[in-house]
Amino acid sequence: MSGSAPQGGKGNNRGDWSPERGSSPRGDSTPASSNRAPRGNRVDADNWLWGRHPVLAALANPSRKGMGRLLVTADRAEEIERDRLAPNGHRAEIIDGPALARMLPAGAVHQGMAFKVAPLEGVALEDIAEDASGVIVMLDQLTDPQNVGAIFRSALAFGARGIVVQDRHSPALAGALAKASAGATERLPCARVTNLSRALEKLSDMGWRAIGLDGAADLTLEQALDAQPTVIVMGSEGDGVRRLVAEHCEAMARIPMPGGFESLNVSNAAAIALYEAARKQAG
Repeated sequence: MSGSAPQGGKGNNRGDWSPERGSSPRGDSTPASSNRAPRGNRVDADNWLWGRHPVLAALANPSRKGMGRLLVTADRAEEIERDRLAPNGHRAEIIDGPALARMLPAGAVHQGMAFKVAPLEGVALEDIAEDASGVIVMLDQLTDPQNVGAIFRSALAFGARGIVVQDRHSPALAGALAKASAGATERLPCARVTNLSRALEKLSDMGWRAIGLDGAADLTLEQALDAQPTVIVMGSEGDGVRRLVAEHCEAMARIPMPGGFESLNVSNAAAIALYEAARKQAG
């Protein structure tokens, strides 16, 4: 991202953080065998999780109980049974690695584990904003799954309370996004809202102040952040924080780059902002 351009480059009923309906129920934890190849060539990545960390995080999420289809290689099935990694009763179907790869998008690094289940729907904004304290991350129309997944991972690592996204312009919390998050999408609440500007108004009423990232801002992050409850607003990979969203931020801030390199990936910018915000929150 340019130094003069952006650096940041449906909620359910309240409290209902659960996957969408329609996934296949599974009951016991006894491994079954399945080497069936998919019908046709189309794979809906939004209905798959793959990789060890994302799948194990999903299996540990109580909201996933009774939902999804778990496909694993024989050695992974032994690991799950031995270490009791499916506490919510998901039944493992054993499949060989090449057959599993054919069921997933090309290039998916499955590590012997895949879980077919609907994406999480999210929580209500109030669920992560009540009793204002700490940090929330808002993503303004970020669409790249790798970047969004990496931001989830950083947000969880630095203790953010949750992520806020716009419902119509954000990728599903599944597939490559979930893989990039290393399981953080299963542990960090996400609120999907219709309008980010109105969401910021509501957050302001609840005691939160919003700081947006912009490479052309006068203030640095260190100058803009303090110990107050803070919403960090990250803009899209190309356009940054949109004007109307920026107008609802208390301040815009930049990440100083004394090295002279004028580009910073949005997920890297988010990690830096989250670190600085966590440092300010700690006093």
